[in-house]
Amino acid sequence: MSSSPNEIEVSSWEELQHVLFRDTWDGRIGRFRSPFVYRGVRSRAYTLSTSLQRLGGPYHELEHHLLRNFRKYAHDTAIPDQASVWDWLAVAQHHGLPTRLLDWTYSPYVALHFATDDLEAYHQDGVIWALNYVKAAEYMPARLREALRAEGSNVFTPELLQPVCRNLRELEEMQPEQPFLLFLEPPSLDARIVHQYALFALMSTPHANLDSWLEEHPELFYRIILPARLKWETRDKLDQANITERVLFPGLGGLSRWLHRHYSPTTGHGGQPLGSGQDLLG
Repeated sequence: MSSSPNEIEVSSWEELQHVLFRDTWDGRIGRFRSPFVYRGVRSRAYTLSTSLQRLGGPYHELEHHLLRNFRKYAHDTAIPDQASVWDWLAVAQHHGLPTRLLDWTYSPYVALHFATDDLEAYHQDGVIWALNYVKAAEYMPARLREALRAEGSNVFTPELLQPVCRNLRELEEMQPEQPFLLFLEPPSLDARIVHQYALFALMSTPHANLDSWLEEHPELFYRIILPARLKWETRDKLDQANITERVLFPGLGGLSRWLHRHYSPTTGHGGQPLGSGQDLLG
């Protein structure tokens, strides 16, 4: 293990299971109920930058125009006329528009999938971020915290957020000198959202960087380093547990991606020899 309390490098599948589910016991109810959400990335070099930030340049000036034009040209879709900006943001993110939203999941195994789904990255260490969304809510403005408390929730839905904050400008003005993190559960747009147990993180201002914000709040997160040498074992065991593209991306596209990866030899992907696990389906 790493000596850093916020970065843990695992050395085996067994240790990975222990670390993935650490601190998930809730003594108040006598059940395992994790306060964490997870994000898996293929390389430890990846940051928590959003697709909007990765545009570069004056990206913060483009956010409004991107969303405005998305709404204009998507007017003939099945999105209700009374949909809030939060609904539109979720739909836009889901369909690939650059936004300030960042994908997370309640499932550590779904996060593991995204840390191991790219065979071309098997020479690199992967990372699973674990972020305590329950404690993170304590840094939001009182008005938002009260809305969650009244609902008995720890995260927002578009319907819950809209009455207390109508748009992105209002969100930023709530606490302009202290950016904060908010989690938003999207509507069940399709089976992919449901199967990936997904939710979105967004900072209160497009300028705010989640990496930097978490450095100021180290008590909220930890990172699991998945060494490159463990990726094949992890991938094979996730496949056996049915955590695959076929399940997480329902449809012919996901099915094709799963079969392509399942039948790919390990040779050329991380430099390991072909193993018996790459034979015919059982």
